[in-house]
Amino acid sequence: MTGPTAAAATAGSDWPPTATLQRLQLRARLLATVRQYFAASGALEVETPALVRAPVTDVHLEALRVVDDTGPGSVAGYLQTSPEYAMKRLLCAGAGDIYQVCRVFRAGERGRRHNPEFTMIEWYRRDIDHHALMHDVEALVRALLAEHREPPPASLYLAYRDAFVTALGADPLDAPVAELVAALARCDVALPDSMRRTPARDDVLDLAMGTVVAESFATDRLTFLYDFPASQAALAQVRGRVASRFEAFWGPLELANGFHELGAAAEQRSRFEADLVARRANCQPERDIDERFLAALAHGLPPCAGVALGFDRLVMVAAGAAAIDEVVAFPWERA
Repeated sequence: MTGPTAAAATAGSDWPPTATLQRLQLRARLLATVRQYFAASGALEVETPALVRAPVTDVHLEALRVVDDTGPGSVAGYLQTSPEYAMKRLLCAGAGDIYQVCRVFRAGERGRRHNPEFTMIEWYRRDIDHHALMHDVEALVRALLAEHREPPPASLYLAYRDAFVTALGADPLDAPVAELVAALARCDVALPDSMRRTPARDDVLDLAMGTVVAESFATDRLTFLYDFPASQAALAQVRGRVASRFEAFWGPLELANGFHELGAAAEQRSRFEADLVARRANCQPERDIDERFLAALAHGLPPCAGVALGFDRLVMVAAGAAAIDEVVAFPWERA
């Protein structure tokens, strides 16, 4: 008989959870509060498939592929990166305010703040815009933190443009790319090798966001950043040069991403097709457009705003944790 394999030896030492029992109990209490909050507001809890046929086309997200290998002609699917498309189909079918607490999956995302599998709270409110939804996010976060830490000071609401001018000293909408790169250099941020030859504007802005702008946000409260450049609209409406989109942060930690939702099927198809062109240029995996989602939009999406909030990161804030592994039972390496 041979001794244990290296994998077995490792499994024998890293079987315990990475989160303490106290923090797992905190997760449970916060989840209960989430459901109480939405029930009190009249939102319906829904469930949609975690295994989907068409993943997102977004160049910044990669879905995990699942293959049924039990027989010939196996069917491939993808684990959802978000329940967004399915939830909007419910809205198109006549649902009112809805929310979902679900597991989502993203390939290539692992680090102090990332795990490939995580918990998302996603919800949609009818007949409001992204400004009203920001206040809804603030109310939920305050309800979740109320029993676990001192009430945070009033949240900060900053236009994307203003935040960049203050932190970076450059206008993200008007400054030439070379000027943005120079502003980053003044902040001791160098472009990675992959961006140096022909840096794309949105790539430079994303780098600035992650290294300079978000790092300037207050660490004791929520900061809402709204009205992103139109080129970063994703599934949000566009108003001139800006998109009706926001993100919520606690210090530099991004917690939520929300939109005043685009309901125009033709425009959404055009954006998906642009994603596919960019994917081919980047040598990223091919993706199929979700035709059922576009058909639902063509049927009619009611006026609404929606947001996705990373629940694990919110638990990090409540617990004062420095890493996501401290608030989940078993991260990827121990799954």
